[in-house]
Amino acid sequence: MSILVNGEFVDAEVIRREAAMVRQKLIEANVEPDPLALEMRAFDWGKENVIERVLLRQAAIAEAEPISQEEIASALESAPQGIGATAEEIEIRLRVDRLIAKITAQVPAPSKKDVTTFYQQNKQMFRHPELIRAAHIVKNVDEKTDEATALAAIEAARAELEKGRSFAEVADEHSDCPGRGGDLGFFPRGEMVPEFEEVVFAQKTGQNGAIFRSPFGFHIARVTERKPEGFADMAEVRGHIEQVLQSQRAEKALEDFVDAMRAKADIRKAGARPE
Repeated sequence: MSILVNGEFVDAEVIRREAAMVRQKLIEANVEPDPLALEMRAFDWGKENVIERVLLRQAAIAEAEPISQEEIASALESAPQGIGATAEEIEIRLRVDRLIAKITAQVPAPSKKDVTTFYQQNKQMFRHPELIRAAHIVKNVDEKTDEATALAAIEAARAELEKGRSFAEVADEHSDCPGRGGDLGFFPRGEMVPEFEEVVFAQKTGQNGAIFRSPFGFHIARVTERKPEGFADMAEVRGHIEQVLQSQRAEKALEDFVDAMRAKADIRKAGARPE
């Protein structure tokens, strides 16, 4: 079914393509088991998505402030090859982006109280398993380095540690993964290969471990910190919460803007595409 949105013709094929994408998302989310109901919901949501995009584009085009030729030329140059966008299409996209930025710029930043309330109401989101922070020195066994050569190299690194050199210095000098002193950051069980995890999760904090083998080669590990299973402190996740709340508010502001346009829009069924 083709439609007219404020007199602009929208071909039925555009709506069908959007409905197909919505249908796939509904199937993946498994929110509608009945096939007929799924098709109807996909079509309705697809049509609404198309209408909202058209209304937003119309509002962006109606703004008097032009887009400079320099901006258009720069966007054309940076467009991915194969897209084949015209200068007119680029200008419309820039206008829409500018309008969205104006709408969302008016959204106030979340307050400390907003962040605290979100944290308290959604605390389970911030539960974490047992975490350890470890660093390692690795000598890979691969097509370039055989087992004996890699073992000799890791033993040489171990000897440097026994002389009292810092783990970070030896890692950056000897490891096949140099940089940051071999630091791997915090990680839970299930993120590293089993042979590595079996050793480091059993290792004492602050000690240089023995040489061990993994599918990659030979390692020496040092566990530097541990965090027991529990909840992240609000201070740790404050930035993330602020981003989530700001994104939610920006999305709501855009929805309200489009809803206001939708309420005033002239939307009706259309016949064949006008010549």
